[in-house]
Amino acid sequence: MGDLNTAREMLRKTFGFSDFRAGQGDIIGAILDGKDVLAVMPTGGGKSLCYQLPALLRDGLTIVVSPLIALMRNQVAQLQAFGIAAGALNSSNSREEAAALIDAVSNRALRLLYVAPERLALGDTKAMLQRAGVSLLAIDEAHCVSQWGHDFRPDYLNLGDVAAQLPGVQILALTATADAATRGDILSRLFARPPAVFVHGFDRPNLHLAMRAKSDARRQLLDFIAGHKGESGIVYCSARRQTGELADFLCEKGITALAYHAGMDSAARSQNQDRFLQDDGLVMVATVAFGMGIDKPDVRFVAHANLPKSIEAYYQEIGRAGRDGLPASTLTLYGLDDMRLRRQQIEESEAADEQKRVERRRLDALIALCEAPRCRRQTLLAYFGETTVPCGNCDLCEEGVELIDGTILAQKALSAIARTGERFGAEHLIALLRGQTTDRIAQLNHHTLPTFGVGSDLSANAWRAIFRQLYAGGVINLDVAGYGSWTITAHGREVLRGKAAVELRKEALVERGDKRTRRSPPATAVSGQALSGADAALFEALKAVRRALATGKKVPAYVVFPDKTLLDMVHLKPQTREQMAMVHGVGTAKLEQYGEAFLTAVIKHLSGDAPG
Repeated sequence: MGDLNTAREMLRKTFGFSDFRAGQGDIIGAILDGKDVLAVMPTGGGKSLCYQLPALLRDGLTIVVSPLIALMRNQVAQLQAFGIAAGALNSSNSREEAAALIDAVSNRALRLLYVAPERLALGDTKAMLQRAGVSLLAIDEAHCVSQWGHDFRPDYLNLGDVAAQLPGVQILALTATADAATRGDILSRLFARPPAVFVHGFDRPNLHLAMRAKSDARRQLLDFIAGHKGESGIVYCSARRQTGELADFLCEKGITALAYHAGMDSAARSQNQDRFLQDDGLVMVATVAFGMGIDKPDVRFVAHANLPKSIEAYYQEIGRAGRDGLPASTLTLYGLDDMRLRRQQIEESEAADEQKRVERRRLDALIALCEAPRCRRQTLLAYFGETTVPCGNCDLCEEGVELIDGTILAQKALSAIARTGERFGAEHLIALLRGQTTDRIAQLNHHTLPTFGVGSDLSANAWRAIFRQLYAGGVINLDVAGYGSWTITAHGREVLRGKAAVELRKEALVERGDKRTRRSPPATAVSGQALSGADAALFEALKAVRRALATGKKVPAYVVFPDKTLLDMVHLKPQTREQMAMVHGVGTAKLEQYGEAFLTAVIKHLSGDAPG
């Protein structure tokens, strides 16, 4: 079936890559040896190549199960640009397209066929594949098969049966987000024989991680996005209405932004998605309905206007930035209202008690990450069972975190909770602590309590930060069924009695003033790569060529070439076809299709710079 040396030759010739990324060689080697494989790789780690390359080195058809039509469409476009026979069978096919694909499968004319999981459940599809000589069944987003996965999909439950009905088929399951429980579920549901298991880490070192408590959310987002002028990014919102309002606000401020959510007209939604894929420097303001099927490699930032659903959801959503391996930034805004909403969504769901317990644990882990006292990357990776040294590429590493003894402050908050019967939310308790005689406090005579005014030296925002940190530290709990009231945990009662101490982050207890959110590299940098004026001009010229070609072919810009390839052209400045063939990402088919257009742009740029 070929060895890794043959695979490397194919990698260079077809895809234009000089060598495998970390972990790819081991996985591809196991597949070429005929083993079933479960692979956990970080988003942007090159999972797709793990089935695309073996498909070119072996006989038979490779079936790729993918949950989203947009992802299939874009991956097929990329493969066809590389000169690879690929197609996608899903509900978006016209009758003529479906018939042509079925003919191609019957004639053994395809190397890869992408199929939606619900399509595989149909009897005629299974019968067709049984006749087609399927050699590899690649299951993308394999965490969807697990009830413990954060994105469980019932259609994935049939895939084990589908595999059993394809004689001698080899199985490759791929995911970026699977903890130990999810991996165990995948193993039991998909594999008839023990597979080779590869867990190649969860770290994305090119992503800058930052989290901020909400103060003025729109200003915070605007400041963050302003540092990414001319770059593509995603802003996630928790509500559909918020996406349109925020997109309009950004447009008013001179930022090209579009909205996306599941309730939009499907044509408008598709049009906005296509614009995001094809245009440079566009910001998509979206609910989480957007992104899982987006394989755009040059997304330079992801921001969350609200707290994500869980730590896995956070990891997957920020993972849509920087898939090309170049530097990218993330920012997550959060507040007590977000925490209460997420907890309420869990409690009011129809999930089983055990599933709710798992979701509570995931939310608690995310809140702890928000209020982490040390490197965010250390805290994030610890959740996935990994250890690392302080990363130097997160807000906490850069700004430092000073911890103080917060036991007395914690006791004041706990006393306020206890003396009001553990029946009130944060805003009432904060007014009580700060000595504010609101109508509600006067009505309940809470102004007569010993704790009234004991925290008047701190601002309301500082007390909100204290409540968040006490929640993250397991000192207090949020009772959703009690309308958002705070209760004291067993650990909290130890603190209240003086038998346990509490440390708090000092910076959260003082007003930030006009401190600005971290900006991206200066304007002379492109995708985090410092460029001279002439090189920056060449990069823009190459992007213009790419945009024209992509528009003409009606494909996303990155299907022509991603930013990483254009940057390599800027550095190498190829002037012959042989030199262009050495550029990262320029394989044989793309050299034939696009080589002359980009060579012309480079030569024109160099002649314009030359003296005389």
